[in-house]
Amino acid sequence: MKKSLFAICLAAAFSSAYADKIGEVDTAFKLIGPDHKIIVESFDDPSVQGVTCVISRAKTGGISGALGLAEDKSDASIACRQVGPIKFLKPMPNQESVFAVSTSPLFKSTQVIRMVDPKRNMLVYLTYSTKLIDGSPKNSISAVPVDIKIPR
Repeated sequence: MKKSLFAICLAAAFSSAYADKIGEVDTAFKLIGPDHKIIVESFDDPSVQGVTCVISRAKTGGISGALGLAEDKSDASIACRQVGPIKFLKPMPNQESVFAVSTSPLFKSTQVIRMVDPKRNMLVYLTYSTKLIDGSPKNSISAVPVDIKIPR
């Protein structure tokens, strides 16, 4: 299922508001402006109570990064875990966007999509980068087994 460019941009603009920054590490020194970094954030699945995901992603520094003009690299990793009793707040579609953060001033974002594997009763989370013309094949996945039947 493809989403419109508007929906992706809108999600990227607003969804990082519910991510909590856990920390960051510098990866390259920049003489002027902030260093290049890896940022680590956590967010709760908005439709599945009891599941939290932690995502790490690259953040470009330097002058362009300080001004918000830099395009971040497409590297990201994700780990999702059950952190409490699982409760589904709505029926689960086969695939749904659960997180997005803008990674450039022009239509690039890091996305997290939740997929349902009904055969194994698992939730699978995929992170990848989108771009207006050409996204990146770099991706990372995490799976959370569920003890109760996933509502469909």
